[in-house]
Amino acid sequence: MDSVDFEQHRPTLLGLAYRLLGSMWDAEDVVQEAWLRWQAIDHDEIRDPRAFLVTVVSRLALDQLRSARVRRESYTGSWLPEPVPTAEAGPLDTAELRDTVSYATLHLMERLSPPERAVFVLREAFEFPYDEIARVVGVSVANARQLHRRASLRLADGRDRFQPTEEEHTRLLMRFIEAAAGGDLGALAEILHEDVVIWSDGGGKVRAALRPILGRRKAVSFIDAVVSQHGSEGVVTEVNGLPAVWSVSGGHPQLTAFAVRDGRISEIFIVRNPDKLRRVAPADL
Repeated sequence: MDSVDFEQHRPTLLGLAYRLLGSMWDAEDVVQEAWLRWQAIDHDEIRDPRAFLVTVVSRLALDQLRSARVRRESYTGSWLPEPVPTAEAGPLDTAELRDTVSYATLHLMERLSPPERAVFVLREAFEFPYDEIARVVGVSVANARQLHRRASLRLADGRDRFQPTEEEHTRLLMRFIEAAAGGDLGALAEILHEDVVIWSDGGGKVRAALRPILGRRKAVSFIDAVVSQHGSEGVVTEVNGLPAVWSVSGGHPQLTAFAVRDGRISEIFIVRNPDKLRRVAPADL
């Protein structure tokens, strides 16, 4: 029964740890450590296994996130979250669960401090009451509320108030693919936000832009140059709850995901680090 209890909650725990860390590899390590701790305790003393396990995973992830932030500061180029197939992202039964696992939101959450991120995820995605969040994070209830408010305000600066539906996201993605493949720079510029940013993560292992590419004009030039040199064939796949594009550029696979703002593409995330692509390669390739 001890094993059954844990396995029942494993998808939720993985989804929680992934939202906190932005890396499924790290999330799996955290959940495995939680399993070891679960085995070592007297289960008769645990009244609510889910609450206990969420607390353990949250605290382990917080510790790991603090050290991960130091490593990411010395990362070669831009650090982007590890994309995951939607089916591996844990339960997505609510709009909040889907929103907090979207690639754009995971990237935005990198601007939060570890406590802010933990409070935001526990409150928004898992609807924990503030008194339990305070106990998990190790702060007062008032501080937990303040951390949530601060995190919400910081994330609101980078997001549309009204997020597009999956169908709207897909239509915009297909327009992007068609414009880029056809070399229609006017159509490409039309669907890009004026302040669009392109992020590229090669992890120092494959060639990638080391700095963000800012603004519509530079973004159009960059996309046109890449397509002209390496081609534009791609396969639409679903990661983190939304469609993205799997392609090969310069002999290296990559995944391209998007954020949308004001009905246009506001951020383009190009993941080229091979360590982050092992889970998301389409099965038919």
